[in-house]
Amino acid sequence: MNTAAKLVGTTRTKFGKGASRQARAAGQTPAVIYGHGSDPRHITVPAHEVALILRHKNAVIALSIDGKEESVLVKSATKDAVTQIIEHIDLVELVLGERVHVEVPVHLVGESMSGTIVDIEHKTVRIEVAATSIPDFVEIFVTKDNGAGHHIVAGDIILPEGAKLDFAPTELIASVVMTQAGNAEEVPAAAATATATPAAEAPKA
Repeated sequence: MNTAAKLVGTTRTKFGKGASRQARAAGQTPAVIYGHGSDPRHITVPAHEVALILRHKNAVIALSIDGKEESVLVKSATKDAVTQIIEHIDLVELVLGERVHVEVPVHLVGESMSGTIVDIEHKTVRIEVAATSIPDFVEIFVTKDNGAGHHIVAGDIILPEGAKLDFAPTELIASVVMTQAGNAEEVPAAAATATATPAAEAPKA
């Protein structure tokens, strides 16, 4: 489960591309906080700390501005296509007890039957969960008893307490399929069976 990372923000008084470049040159990343019915607030945050936080999906941040702390969720981040430097981030203000809709990764636990692999249709799923209880991932399970044709649907996903899935329970999440090696093993077996079958006798004259 994500734990809130601490970050100190500074209110921005200068705007525009030039001001943003100056902020980034000083090791700060421009950011905007969107609230509930309030005007957007423009701040800067330390670039290095932000880069570390954004390694974790759905990062919740304990943000301190002018000595006042609040919880925010990273909504989006803009990176330079060449340098991969974070140019800007959008943050959403969170309120106590608020529920949010977020995308979380799907992790596979276990191994399927020999000669098969698990083909994951949805590498992430969207869930509704308390903003303070966003999981790092959700899990799906397979065992070596699961052969080709086995399906894992959304209803099979183990969710954190209180979380809801934004998918129909029957939505296909992953399936077990035969590998090329598994298919190759079946061909010689079929050929051997054909060879062992005696040929029909020719009718007597």
